[in-house]
Amino acid sequence: MPQQPLAQVPLDSKWHWQEHGRCRTVDPLLFFHPQNERGSSRSRRDQSAKRVCASCPVRLECADYAIRAREPYGVWGGLSEDDRETIYRKIDQPRGSHLKSVPGTGIAAAKELVNEAISDDALGIYHFPAS
Repeated sequence: MPQQPLAQVPLDSKWHWQEHGRCRTVDPLLFFHPQNERGSSRSRRDQSAKRVCASCPVRLECADYAIRAREPYGVWGGLSEDDRETIYRKIDQPRGSHLKSVPGTGIAAAKELVNEAISDDALGIYHFPAS
């Protein structure tokens, strides 16, 4: 996995949640795009990674870490790089300056966007009415 500059890692980061991630049983390459991957192949890989995250018991802790640390690469907590960029634009206001100091503030600042990122629609899961 890419190394995050220490200046961006929240000082209160706890790592115990990583021991319970669904991603631990999946090839890590699913969560990080190869160089120059674009278009539909990148979208499909991101969706596959998000499906793993959707049922993960520590998804919110993972997403909170990624938002607060401004993790630049990969799918974290069901959020792709593009999803996090959208969140950063939303929270890059004076009120977003406290995100690194308080656990849970990443999720609180962007809860709707986090939930939308792994919604059935975002993952291409469609439910058909029973006949």
